[in-house]
Amino acid sequence: MEFNNHKAIYLQIVDYICEKALVGEWLAGARIPSVRELGVLLEVNPNTVMRSYEHLETNGIIMNKRGIGFFLTDDVFEKTVALQQQTFVTESLPVLFKNMCLLRISFDEMKAQYEAFCKSNYPQK
Repeated sequence: MEFNNHKAIYLQIVDYICEKALVGEWLAGARIPSVRELGVLLEVNPNTVMRSYEHLETNGIIMNKRGIGFFLTDDVFEKTVALQQQTFVTESLPVLFKNMCLLRISFDEMKAQYEAFCKSNYPQK
């Protein structure tokens, strides 16, 4: 995973886990990597992963079964969509709208780009 400098690493890990759930790579109720396992996989400090897990647990996306590990909740898809939509609307959309205004890109132009992107990257949707 490549991290960018414009967003906290723990939030990028949250996004990574949410994407795994949204695309169906990690299923509801399934065990997810331990804090250490994910830290090694992503080459980050386990404390950073733990912070991500705490954020996800607070938002009802994962749960901790003491002594067993962390698991996605049964309603992970719905909770993940809600969390990611909230983040998108409050953080990403204002930047997108600003750039559209400055660059004079219409919604019609954007729609065509959006449809082409979805078709090539997420054909099942």
